[in-house]
Amino acid sequence: MRSKLVVDTDKKRTKKQWALFITGLIAIIIGTSVIGFYGIRKIYREINRQIMFKENVVVEIDALKIKAPVLEGTDNKTLAKAVGHFIGTGDTGSGNYCIAGHSSTIYKEYFNNLKNVELGMEIFLYDKEKKCYTYTVTEHFIVEPNETWVLDDFDDDRVTIITCTDDGTQRHVVVGLKELRASE
Repeated sequence: MRSKLVVDTDKKRTKKQWALFITGLIAIIIGTSVIGFYGIRKIYREINRQIMFKENVVVEIDALKIKAPVLEGTDNKTLAKAVGHFIGTGDTGSGNYCIAGHSSTIYKEYFNNLKNVELGMEIFLYDKEKKCYTYTVTEHFIVEPNETWVLDDFDDDRVTIITCTDDGTQRHVVVGLKELRASE
């Protein structure tokens, strides 16, 4: 009788071990699937980002580690992917080329570091053919959202970058004037 009790206990322990093994295996499979999903999603996003850099205008401020593709338009759909060029403002290298982008962790946060801008920093604007235009930051200031005069033409060649302030109630504006090169 004693030996039967030992055998029954061994069978029960074996069933518990199998249940734990299967539970652990399921957890590993689910965990691997979740990590794989996010890994593939990250790779997909990076590929799309590189395509956007290759096919569109790009704005870059090395000193702030800012590099962003510039798409046409400033609607929510556009700004969810990249930064946007205000339609009807200047062109790359001429006029007042105005762009806007988010500085929020909720959306594409290309301009999070823009609050650290300093006078004299260089802004690089690459057109679709990747010709580089260099601008120097000459001013930065805060405006109310309804102050659209910053989009006006000022009879010079500049880039105007607009993003929200940290609390989202106002707009931080950075202006860079185009540097004239000997070849221009």
